[in-house]
Amino acid sequence: MACDCHCFCSTFPWPVFFFPVPPVVVRNDEWTWRDVYRWVYKERAFDNIVISPGPGSPACPSDIGIGLRILCECGDIPILGVCLGHQALGFVHGAKIVHAPEAIHGRLSELEHNGCYLFNHIPSGINSGFKVVRYHSLVIEPDSLSEDLISIAWTASPKMLSFLESDKPDITSSTLWGSLDNLFVTNQSECSTTGGKMPSINDASELDGYRVLMGVRHSTRPHYGVQFHPESVATHYGRQIFQNFKKITTDFGLQTPLLQERKISSPDLKNFVANDLLHSARLKLWDSVGPCALPKRSSGDKCLRLQWKKIDNFLNRIGGSENIFSVLFGHHSAEDTFWLDSSSVDQNRARFSFMGGKGGPLWKQMTFHLASQRANCGGNLTIRDAYGCTVRNFLKDGFLDFLDKEMQSIQYIEKDYEGLPFDFHGGFVGYIGYGLKVECDASSNSAKSSTPDACFFFADNLVVVDHNNGDVYILSLHDEYSSGNGDGDYQNSIHSLWLANTEKKLLRMDAMAPRLSINGNSSINGNSFTISSSVNKQRFVIEKSKDEYIRDVQSCLDYIRDGESYELCLTTQMKRRMDYMDALKLYLKLRKQNPAPYAAWLNFSSENLSICCSSPESEKDQAENLMIVDLLRNDLGKVCEPGSVHVPRLMDVESYKTVHTMVSTIRGTKMSDLSPVDCVKAAFPGGSMTGAPKVRSMEILDSLETSPRGIYSGSVGFFSYNKTFDLNIVIRTVVLHNGEASIGAGGAIVALSDPEAEYNEMLLKAKAPTKVVEECSQQIYNPDRSDSMQTTVS
Repeated sequence: MACDCHCFCSTFPWPVFFFPVPPVVVRNDEWTWRDVYRWVYKERAFDNIVISPGPGSPACPSDIGIGLRILCECGDIPILGVCLGHQALGFVHGAKIVHAPEAIHGRLSELEHNGCYLFNHIPSGINSGFKVVRYHSLVIEPDSLSEDLISIAWTASPKMLSFLESDKPDITSSTLWGSLDNLFVTNQSECSTTGGKMPSINDASELDGYRVLMGVRHSTRPHYGVQFHPESVATHYGRQIFQNFKKITTDFGLQTPLLQERKISSPDLKNFVANDLLHSARLKLWDSVGPCALPKRSSGDKCLRLQWKKIDNFLNRIGGSENIFSVLFGHHSAEDTFWLDSSSVDQNRARFSFMGGKGGPLWKQMTFHLASQRANCGGNLTIRDAYGCTVRNFLKDGFLDFLDKEMQSIQYIEKDYEGLPFDFHGGFVGYIGYGLKVECDASSNSAKSSTPDACFFFADNLVVVDHNNGDVYILSLHDEYSSGNGDGDYQNSIHSLWLANTEKKLLRMDAMAPRLSINGNSSINGNSFTISSSVNKQRFVIEKSKDEYIRDVQSCLDYIRDGESYELCLTTQMKRRMDYMDALKLYLKLRKQNPAPYAAWLNFSSENLSICCSSPESEKDQAENLMIVDLLRNDLGKVCEPGSVHVPRLMDVESYKTVHTMVSTIRGTKMSDLSPVDCVKAAFPGGSMTGAPKVRSMEILDSLETSPRGIYSGSVGFFSYNKTFDLNIVIRTVVLHNGEASIGAGGAIVALSDPEAEYNEMLLKAKAPTKVVEECSQQIYNPDRSDSMQTTVS
């Protein structure tokens, strides 16, 4: 066919063989973004881009290369994604890439489409003659499509054809679809000639189970994707699809001045490609980009820049922060999400809530397990990035040292967050388990935790709620060193796209406010569980009987009487099987029944781990706080230089520790050079979760407590990229891990403690979380059956 469009093919170099003007084929790792920007925008050498097939997954950077960034940033360039390129289009807009119902390699399927212009003059449906070649094991999950993407094609029947069974297309019995009139519509119903109604992929999947998504398009950009191979000689109407894409390109160019003046017009591009494009010298990063001069880059360093938007007085209009979390992050069981949740904001405590999910290119999950239970043992770190790639390393110096180095490698510009009234602007959010005390002066742990000893996300996108005035903030981080394009143009970058899409979703919530459920009645992820008569209802089993716990309290009193300690925080664990629990619904019920200013939700899907925390502010008196400060004075002296000191003052054991704002002056030391991690090492674990003096108290408690505390007694919170941090103490918390719910509880034993009263206090502290778990379990377990337990919590 005749074509004068200049096509730039990326990813895997399958040729579009019938273009008289040959496409420029570039491997996915051959060009940097600077190269793409130069030839697409500055030189204006290309009219469209084809992201072609290849092995692997769009979630793996080495498989897709520059393709993801092209899809994010080239919003004004027609793009056709084929197979892997199609999956990449879904992936960059938040869709899930999952295994296909069946791996299809080299067979044909009949397709049905909705009549969008990519399928102009192509029949649709069973026996229409529209048969395509498929080579894929992965697909886009239709239910995960964002509002930016529209389904345009899917398999018409479960029947698979071999090449020999594929006859010539018979178009006499079908209707030819397509018209330029619906080329750039923004409503799905406008793409169809079937009475304005689109066939529902979800409904079709539920009814017949054979519909597989075969094509998508962006609602506003000229971006299309097809799962099949239109370039195959066995695909019917493949040539027509490329003719239609050419027409899309030329018609879009008439609307866009950028595409009207291409500087390269010679039909002979071979020498141009060989001598210039594919062997062009790489452009060096400028020392400054945009209005701010950047610091010089060191090896491994990042310069993070922050963009943010504010929606004034928004919270009251949509019924609370739960509805925001539901809409933005509550889908798919809220996998890989966090919510530092001020579910109780009385007495001006905990003004802000922070929430987020799996974010942009900087997002990653860090999971750490101690190598042994001794001090200075190091441990194993697993890092999973936003694209699903996993790296494992052994950290000789431990997790906190790694975290400190990560923070020190980040450069930032203070003016980026001027005007923000809170301290978390993106960065590390997660938990430090109690067992990590061996990196903070403790000599050993008595037992190994079944949960990771630390688990954090690096959150590059987040939403912040101001409970004082109802303002909502949207924040996004990007690395200036890797995202500059020479002109400082970030308008179509990934972070800007996320900001715009999130703002759009929030404003849509405002319009739908009357239909949003309030105060814990929202349906977050649509999951429901069938009550099975074959599953026995269980109850929590306390690790130690009443007599055993009282004996341990008496042992603590003996140690105190002997002068070994002034205070010992004795704890125990209670557990029960919860194979079918909806963790997010449990947390929503917990925050409703037991609201707390320092509550938190964390979900790490790869670890099958959810943390439902309702940590309150301590009701301990001021004398205990002063005692903790005295302990800090002793511990911090080991790492501080001579001079004047500002020491973090722990408010209560159950409140966030805000080092940079709550300080006390202590003579003889200087803390100005201490990093946030140094402060954590000095203060962790929280003093009244162990005792006084802390190190000796931890040794005594390890001898009495027979099971690991795990996440309980540790800390949940954040380390912001700009070196601020906030951590709570994990109490009143349900930990769901590998089908088991666990709750820790205990109390501080002092010389005047009564053993019987201490046991009752422990049960009282566990009452709220255990009650919520039992109530949630009623939806799952058969209420007519129960197991007999030796010791239970009621």
